[in-house]
Amino acid sequence: MFRSGAFVAQHLSDVADEQVQPNGVDLTVDDVFEQREPGHVGRDGKEIGDRQAVETEQFDDAGPETFYLEPGGYVLRYDEVISIPTGHVGFVFPRSSLMRNSCMLNTAVWDTGYEGRGEGLLQVHHDVAIERGARVAQIVFAAADNVGAYDGSYQKENL
Repeated sequence: MFRSGAFVAQHLSDVADEQVQPNGVDLTVDDVFEQREPGHVGRDGKEIGDRQAVETEQFDDAGPETFYLEPGGYVLRYDEVISIPTGHVGFVFPRSSLMRNSCMLNTAVWDTGYEGRGEGLLQVHHDVAIERGARVAQIVFAAADNVGAYDGSYQKENL
């Protein structure tokens, strides 16, 4: 069973009312990165390739910071701190406005006990401008049996 957006919101930091949806909470863009060096995923460990933050542009002092992205793959970091409660698993899906602009967002399963400011893989298939703070994804929680809690290397990431 999936939980309500109100329940999910209780497990995220600094959520505005307009982010709370009937079945989840919208996640916003904090930062965007380009991977510059190769990574490695092995049987006994992993190494994340070096990343560089994508610069934003701002047309006037009051305007929003905006990421102008050409086709390619980017790592997107969410602004909200997420805590997956015991007995639940999290799933993140792109908002339809991304897909309608030729973009896709991929992510992994968010296990019980995870806490951090997570990331997703943003695939851009046509030039797009994304403002910092824009709502780009929605996280939903499903009730799940679990043995133990997440205690991997990404615990407390980006905090």
